[in-house]
Amino acid sequence: MKPSRWVLAFLLVASILPPRAGAVQITDDLGTTVTLSRPAGRIISLYGAFAEMLYAVGAGSRLTARTQADAYPPEILKLPSVGTHMKPNFEMIIGFKPDLVIQSASRREEMPDMERLSGAGIPVAVFAPKSFEDIFSTMERLGVLTGCESEAGAAAARMKQRLARVQAKLAGVEKRRRVFFEVRAEPLTGAGRGSIVQQILAAAGAENVLRSEKAIVQYSLEALLLDDPDVYVMQRGPMNRNPAELAARAHFDRLRCAKEGKIVPVDEFIFSRPGPRCVEAVEQLAAALYPTIFDEGGR
Repeated sequence: MKPSRWVLAFLLVASILPPRAGAVQITDDLGTTVTLSRPAGRIISLYGAFAEMLYAVGAGSRLTARTQADAYPPEILKLPSVGTHMKPNFEMIIGFKPDLVIQSASRREEMPDMERLSGAGIPVAVFAPKSFEDIFSTMERLGVLTGCESEAGAAAARMKQRLARVQAKLAGVEKRRRVFFEVRAEPLTGAGRGSIVQQILAAAGAENVLRSEKAIVQYSLEALLLDDPDVYVMQRGPMNRNPAELAARAHFDRLRCAKEGKIVPVDEFIFSRPGPRCVEAVEQLAAALYPTIFDEGGR
């Protein structure tokens, strides 16, 4: 007996529709197994880097709210704010009824409140990216949690290709530029070797003059003068609002990089936030450090 045309039509439609999404599961950076009955559709990220990752993997439309400082990509500004990433409003978060909240492991003081969310039946995933590999891994796991696994893999692959192009151009550099990265002007604070900034400096062909394994190091002018870096990188953003130019600072004119004008201003959100734009940070800095090698911005 031949199937009716309605059965045939049903089978045709069923063959072209995507399979019904099932449960997804990852292990976060606290070692916690995070299981969702289906890919997350209402997400609140409590750190801007993770929001940027969600957009990068094609899941930005799943965001329900943002933190106060989140401004990239621009469309995120249309979302309501749940406070700062330092002090989010957990009552508001619960009120939005998300099916996933993403938090940074650096916000340890907020962990008791994370337990409140878990107690309210809201899954929480915690990540701690400190390197490019960590960023790729976090993006891939966010891809799993949102059902955008293939998109996340493709986004990570593109980022790796861009980094590889920079490394290929740096292959002939014999002497790397010695760099001081100013995190904050008052008190003078630099990026140590335990942060994403170190990863960016190394990938851009720079040698960090700070030897400390800490992420952020308070530094003295005397020590800086002894280090006498080739290039002074100065970030601007919430951690370093309106820093004075080096020429206006007492004794900074003794630095060789100040005399030679080797000062590179950078955007804190691109350089100090461990997200997808860290690759852009590498490209920008490499082009600034080695302009004769990186024509057309190093891309």
